[in-house]
Amino acid sequence: MNILILCTGNSCRSQMAHGFLQSFNPGMKVCSAGTEPAKEVNPKAVEVMKEAGVDIGKHTPKSVDQYLNEEWDYVITVCDNAKESCPAFAGRVKSRIHMGFEDPSHVIGSDTFIMSEFRRVRDEIKEQFSDFYLRNIKAQL
Repeated sequence: MNILILCTGNSCRSQMAHGFLQSFNPGMKVCSAGTEPAKEVNPKAVEVMKEAGVDIGKHTPKSVDQYLNEEWDYVITVCDNAKESCPAFAGRVKSRIHMGFEDPSHVIGSDTFIMSEFRRVRDEIKEQFSDFYLRNIKAQL
C-alpha cells in the first residue's frame, strides 16, 4: 500500500496526517509532500503530535516533484478548500481523496489559543485518517 499526502507547504497538516497514518500501520509506504515546501516542519505541529504519542520531529518538508514518477494507491489532499487551493497531482494514482482541514499555522491570537487550534486540527486529522484507514486499508488486509 503506497499513500501520498499532499498540501501546499508540507509543514503542518500533511505532516500530521503522515505521522498518524504511518503509526496505524508501520508497514505501509506513507509519504507527504507539498507544491511549495516550507523550510521545516512547524514546531507546534511537532509538539502537538508528540502529545498524541507520534514523533514527527525528524520529518522534513518535501516537494511533490520527487514523487511524480511513482505509483500510488491513494493520493490524499488535506488543504482547506475555502482558504487555499490544493496541489493537483497528475501521477499514476488508483484513488484520489480530499480531506480538508483548516491550517492552524494561520491562526492569530494568544499562544494558548493557537496551541488549542493546533490540537483541534490534530484531533480532526487523527479521527478522519483513522476512519479512512479502517474503511479502506485495514478492511483489505
